Amino acid sequence: MKKLLYISTFIVSSLLFISCGIYSFTGGDVGNAKTIQVDYFQNQAQLIEPELSQQFTQELQDLFTRQTNLTLTSSNGDLYFSGEITSYRITPMSATSNQTAAQNRLTISVNVRYVNKLDEKKNFEQQFSFYSDYPATSQLTGGVKETAFKEILERITQDIFNASVGKW
Repeated sequence: MKKLLYISTFIVSSLLFISCGIYSFTGGDVGNAKTIQVDYFQNQAQLIEPELSQQFTQELQDLFTRQTNLTLTSSNGDLYFSGEITSYRITPMSATSNQTAAQNRLTISVNVRYVNKLDEKKNFEQQFSFYSDYPATSQLTGGVKETAFKEILERITQDIFNASVGKW
């Protein structure tokens, strides 16, 4: 009787372990896709930040190669991302008693076209945007710019990941 209990426990636990194998700990469901193609995102905003296009494209590629088992390719990817940076703007957010800005906000918006060649129902074109606030007494250079870019690009790329393959 004890032997039967051990065998049934082993079978049940094995089935549970195997059935959970289709899930990813990162939340990315890439289906049967093996490759990903991320085109260069041109900066078409009115205000141009020279390094933003390269940095955004690289961040998006890195996120997908880190959190999925997809191989990055330069053409004919099963999953395909293209688009452009549509907005890069700095706006004053709060005022001081001297009627000057106390805080500025950097906002970046990106238009993304996603094509899933294996499941066309998942295709979309969508605008993603996020912001970072910084003190008005600081210039948007050096460490302030790096911190703002890191915060914004991390959030936008994660939102793109969730919209494309992060659906549950």
